[in-house]
Amino acid sequence: MHTHEQAVLSSLSVERRGVPIYVQLREQFLRLIGAGALTPGERMPTMRQVAVALQVDLNTVRHAYEDLERAGAVILKRGQGSFVAARGSQTDAVARARDLDVLAGQVISLAGAAGVDPLVLAARVAGLAKPKETTS
Repeated sequence: MHTHEQAVLSSLSVERRGVPIYVQLREQFLRLIGAGALTPGERMPTMRQVAVALQVDLNTVRHAYEDLERAGAVILKRGQGSFVAARGSQTDAVARARDLDVLAGQVISLAGAAGVDPLVLAARVAGLAKPKETTS
């Protein structure tokens, strides 16, 4: 196995209670993609590799990968593997809006599962997303 794949696999973990395992995996992969640890066009670890490394059911991993595909973060190519989707490849505004709705729904679900008011979270995210003012 390639060293980068090993690094990706070793960065994954699951907790056996609370949030469903497929949701945990989906969110961890989204974080890795967002942080640039997995780059557009890069091949993802196989579903079987993830299942074996984390000792979880293959169908659970498949569920996470299918969610990532629906969100537009991953492209599944039968017989070839799963690849990180290219950023900005979707120029269709309707598709982009749908993807944002899916992402927002996922965040709201995670907030609810964590007992956090989604409106409080939205305000916090908006505050963190504001450009930092530089003092020179």
